[in-house]
Amino acid sequence: MAQPATTVNDDSSVRAETPKKELGPVFKLAAGPTKWLDDRIGVAGLGRPFLRKVFPDHWSFLLGEIALYSFIVLILSGIFLTIWFKPSMAEIEYQGSYELLRGLQMSEAYASTLGLSFDIRGGLLLRQMHHWAAAVFVAAMLTHSLRIFFTGAFRKPREINWLIGVAMLALGIINGFTGYSLPDDLLSGTGLRFVDGLIRAIPLIGTWAEFFVFAGEFPGELIVPRLYMVHILLVPAILLGLIAAHLALVVYHKHTQYSGPGRTNGNVVGYPVFPVYAAKAGGFFLIVFGVLTLMGATMQINPVWVFGPYNPAEVTAGSQPDWYMGFVEGGIRLMPNWEWHIGSTTWSWNVAIPGLGLMGLFFGLIYPFIEAWVTGDKSEHHVLDRPRNNPTRTAFGVAAMTGYAMLWIGGGNDLVATQFDVSLNAVTYFLRVAVFVAPVLAFLITKRICIGLQRSDRDRMLHGAESGVIDRAPSGKYSERHRPISEGEAFALTEHEDIPALLPAPDTDGFSEKEIKREQLRRKATRFYFMDTLRRPTRAEIEEAEHHHLHPMIVGDGEHHAIEAEEEHHLAK
Repeated sequence: MAQPATTVNDDSSVRAETPKKELGPVFKLAAGPTKWLDDRIGVAGLGRPFLRKVFPDHWSFLLGEIALYSFIVLILSGIFLTIWFKPSMAEIEYQGSYELLRGLQMSEAYASTLGLSFDIRGGLLLRQMHHWAAAVFVAAMLTHSLRIFFTGAFRKPREINWLIGVAMLALGIINGFTGYSLPDDLLSGTGLRFVDGLIRAIPLIGTWAEFFVFAGEFPGELIVPRLYMVHILLVPAILLGLIAAHLALVVYHKHTQYSGPGRTNGNVVGYPVFPVYAAKAGGFFLIVFGVLTLMGATMQINPVWVFGPYNPAEVTAGSQPDWYMGFVEGGIRLMPNWEWHIGSTTWSWNVAIPGLGLMGLFFGLIYPFIEAWVTGDKSEHHVLDRPRNNPTRTAFGVAAMTGYAMLWIGGGNDLVATQFDVSLNAVTYFLRVAVFVAPVLAFLITKRICIGLQRSDRDRMLHGAESGVIDRAPSGKYSERHRPISEGEAFALTEHEDIPALLPAPDTDGFSEKEIKREQLRRKATRFYFMDTLRRPTRAEIEEAEHHHLHPMIVGDGEHHAIEAEEEHHLAK
């Protein structure tokens, strides 16, 4: 007979206890100061929601981070340069280590730049890192803005963030110009002469504005100190404030995300800031810092000792601005010589229109509000569009990029002529036409490509993916088997919204003539935007397609092509 099992009383039992988690040496070191701060300003309560903030994981979001990290490198390298640079236009005789310029008269600004390049340990590396970081900063902001535009991330509630981003891009360009004007070399002086012409071309007040900026006639004796204060203090302070506001709005509005299963306008799917996103961001910052350091060490940029000190009577042959100012110079080079002479005043439209008008026109500050007015959409959007699903917006973006490219090439029309051994006038005349024709062609071609991609997505949704298996019917006709696509892909292909193209309003009773005209114009705009856009498949069409995959298909002129569900499952595997 089996004996009953013995029991363990409470006196002899040992209770299981979870060992206390021991902090690592870093956390132990930080525990004291963190607790001290938390007791006084509640840092834990302030930081906890942010540390649990979720960010989506997609490579395109790194573009904004590249801009942010480049700006940090700009600040760090700029602090070093500020220590040694002398923002003075007082003339001295150069006695530095660069033999080819020794004994020449030059400004203290140019002499200190040469000293940074040849006499200060690490100075040339930091100078070139600073210049490369500025170029990458503007390029990353521009590319980030294009990503936001093409995916519709500027829609409600992010219109203000779009305006902030455009303002940061404009300020980045301005600060880049002030920065490369500071060394007072012949190339930067040529650029200043260009801007002097822009200022003077302002109707009515141009001369007074020039005297105000340069403290007299060009070049004056104060422009470098003034640009220095703008470059190291005014614009960076505004940029820091705008970056803080930009990031605060990103956190407040939630991050946008690409469509996919489980992703809606009411949630965010991704990783929390701590520890996943913080580790990734920290590592990516080190990568950006390292790449900029490598570029500064191995890729020469702005060798001011080659150009020599600035002399108003000289111009550098083949002088070109930094790439982000090229489109303005291109507009001025391509503009015909249009001037008005009214009384004792000269209206230089050949400089004012391209030079002063392009900056505001090109950035398209109000586009989000134009699209919101056309669509009449008042809802919030946190899921991004695929560019193909809004063909007209995408076509507008590509057209703007094409126009920019034509202007940018125009800014170097002299180099194009010399490098390709063609007439400078021929290049200029061609670009004068291309700057208007090329964007229109780009618009039409891009829109047709997007509609073709939409049609391909619709066929893939309804008929499945190509399997690569070819069958031959008894009549000799060949056809390819298709297999159903995955649920995630089907979700992505049907996530976008269908915005109707509105017909003219049939009933206008009760509205004023002004309201009627505005509404009819809006409806006409919807037809221009969405008339050619393919509609996503309806539920009935999708259910019919699913039924079609699970049962024998009818192919061609009545021939039966059986694709059993079991075969489809095998192909999918």
